[in-house]
Amino acid sequence: MTSHEIDYRIYGEEMQYVEIELDPQEGVVAEAGSFMMMDDGIKMETIFGDGSQNDTGFLGKILGAGKRILTGESLFMTAFYNDLVGKRNVSFASPYPGKIIPIDLSRFGGKFICQKDAFLCAAKGVSVGIEFSKKLGRGLFGGEGFIMQKLEGDGMAFVHAGGTMAMKELKAGEILRVDTGCIVGFDQTVDYDIEFIGGIKNTVFGGEGLFFAKLQGPGTVYIQSLPFSRLAGRVLASAPRAGGKSKGEGSVLGGLGDLLDGDNRF
Repeated sequence: MTSHEIDYRIYGEEMQYVEIELDPQEGVVAEAGSFMMMDDGIKMETIFGDGSQNDTGFLGKILGAGKRILTGESLFMTAFYNDLVGKRNVSFASPYPGKIIPIDLSRFGGKFICQKDAFLCAAKGVSVGIEFSKKLGRGLFGGEGFIMQKLEGDGMAFVHAGGTMAMKELKAGEILRVDTGCIVGFDQTVDYDIEFIGGIKNTVFGGEGLFFAKLQGPGTVYIQSLPFSRLAGRVLASAPRAGGKSKGEGSVLGGLGDLLDGDNRF
């Protein structure tokens, strides 16, 4: 294997974290801000790009970091190494309620494509790159943009899905239509395109956007029930406005409704 062979265990139900067990000299790379805790003896190092073997040399490191800028991620990643004798553990937490999905890249032909904010951590040696859309419609109307992340290698990687996760095994020619924001990732054999919903009423009054993501098998697809953009939109819609009041649960009762609801912030 070119990637480090790591063991892991996932804890929790709705707010999960993954514990990575590192043998001596093994390492794992993670997104900045996902670190939770680690045993004594683990060395932490901030690196350009993903630290994979493809990023050797100064130019390779610059290109690796540049790939991350294009996907909207931080310029740096963090690597954790076990420098002592014996096993050591390091843990990484999910950023919001949902599920952590373990991806064995060796079972996906060495490549897995995911949303740009889905990646959590991976074994040292896994390459975190970019996947450009080759189709104009997907690039212009994909909702999440025409740039996705691709994870390459033969080790373990971990991605995060918001809410409840659904895994679909598509047969050859089988089509699944999905909200563009609900896609977590899929393997390289799946064909991904954008499809117009159609119909005047659907377009104007549907409230579901103008386009579906069209996924055609064969291959495995992971779907999330709660994209972060949807969660953030609901939070912002309920947040207090400048100079105004919050959108309470009291409906037409206003402040009285808040009082009955147990909201005593006055």
